Amino acid sequence: MDQQANSPINPKSGFNSSAKTFHSLRPPIHLPPEETPFSAADYALSLHANHSPWPDSLAIINSSTSQKLSYSDFIERIKSLTLYLQNVTQLRKNDTAFILCPNSIQVPILYFSLLSLGVVISPANLISTESEISHQISLSSPVIAFAISKTCHKLPKLKYGTILIDSPEFDSIITMSPATTTTRQDLEKVTVNQSDLAAIMFSSGTTGKVKGVMLTHRNLMAVIAGYYPFKQERKSPTVLLYTVPYFHVFGFFYSFKSIALSETVVVMERFDLKKMLRAVEKFRVTHLAVAPPVVVAMTKSDLTDGYDLRSLETVGCGGAPLGKDVMKVFADRFPTVDLWQGYGLTESTGVLSRSNSPEESRHWGSVGRLTAGCEAKIVDADTGDALPPGKQGELWVRGSTIMKGYVGDPEATSTTLDPDGWLRTGDLCYIDEEGFLFVVDRLKELIKYKGYQVAPAELEQLLHSHPEIADAAVIPYPDEEAGQVPMAFVVKQPQSRINEGGVMDFVAKQVAPYKKVRRVEFVSAIPKSPAGKILRKELRKMVLIPFPSSKM
Repeated sequence: MDQQANSPINPKSGFNSSAKTFHSLRPPIHLPPEETPFSAADYALSLHANHSPWPDSLAIINSSTSQKLSYSDFIERIKSLTLYLQNVTQLRKNDTAFILCPNSIQVPILYFSLLSLGVVISPANLISTESEISHQISLSSPVIAFAISKTCHKLPKLKYGTILIDSPEFDSIITMSPATTTTRQDLEKVTVNQSDLAAIMFSSGTTGKVKGVMLTHRNLMAVIAGYYPFKQERKSPTVLLYTVPYFHVFGFFYSFKSIALSETVVVMERFDLKKMLRAVEKFRVTHLAVAPPVVVAMTKSDLTDGYDLRSLETVGCGGAPLGKDVMKVFADRFPTVDLWQGYGLTESTGVLSRSNSPEESRHWGSVGRLTAGCEAKIVDADTGDALPPGKQGELWVRGSTIMKGYVGDPEATSTTLDPDGWLRTGDLCYIDEEGFLFVVDRLKELIKYKGYQVAPAELEQLLHSHPEIADAAVIPYPDEEAGQVPMAFVVKQPQSRINEGGVMDFVAKQVAPYKKVRRVEFVSAIPKSPAGKILRKELRKMVLIPFPSSKM
């Protein structure tokens, strides 16, 4: 008791007044000793095997074809594919596999198989251009690619070629029982260390050229371990529908987390609101994993009224912060559904903070509390001083989920990771007196109006609250007198009659004069990354504003 009273760590906020750092308020994570060989795939499968109340429940469902795989089928397919890749393809530990595939049942089977062999996964957005893919391949140096018939033409010749996962040949590989082709002993056990590279993920490139983020098996295991203590006691498995792509870090780590927690996953190849709602109704989905635009669409569209969504318990959202107004409309429209926000970066294996309970999810505007094993500090960008609760600054984090670095780019690595292991996120944030994290905006995206700083995200959240606005984005527009002024790109709702003056007046009535929107452009859609992040460089191109250098 006396020891706790003398501790410099505030039990409510997690702030250490002595070190000026914030500590996670979550229970500590329990991982195998670092020196114990363990792949992230084997770790997730071991948690399922040892702790699942439903050892052979449904593992995965294809939302469009209704194809279903039980956990035993899923594991058999992993074994069959692993045997083939090891004995026929001759893949070896530390080889890299480039993956250019949409969401499907086959992708998680492929991920688990590759990681169990110690092969590094490098997944990319299938709509990437050939020149973008060429750059990504130069970063990850793969020896093999996995693609579908529609994407394989973008790939160069690799040492072991390209395997099409939508081909009859691939189906026969994963459904062939290893026992019928050779003995089980022919599958050579590969020693995979936790410190070994598991994936090279590509950063979103929203502010410059794409970088290859190196994540280890232990990074992934730490994310899984952070979710495990909050596993719900249930009478039947969680049914989780993914709208997030497997090539993005959000979908990537979820593919392992879901197996560890024995969830039933409903996979959508391509997002469509009607199809998502139909799948929720048909498969009695309990949990949704979505990007922010999906939440906004659910609050704006009348489509939701035509479907039975009573099975839905939770919507988990990540990729960009949601505004309080959107969250309030969502709560009014879906009073029995908890909307949970999370925050993370590719560089942090997708997770840094999240809500873990209905009570935490009602802390509107925040992205939850720091995950287990994570510590943070809020740093004044001008002085470099660490700041106390309630003060805004750049968020710095360190812990077991932080990347190894950027592949082939020591300069970018040293700029982002300091010698003590702190990752500079580039995000303007604050942590309140209860330990809840709030993301204000990207530091590099702040609009400088006559010396004032204006956060585009604040104005975007305000615009989203207008009933006649379907979507919106805000960027800085050069101005001779002010330096920069806020410019809004607006997508109207069908039948909307709002004009430029209406948009400006709506914002002006609710913000300080320096935050007012001073230019408006109406567009058919806002360009976004697969995680829902606004691609501001594309908006700049629309109005011919040169994109600034990526240097701070």
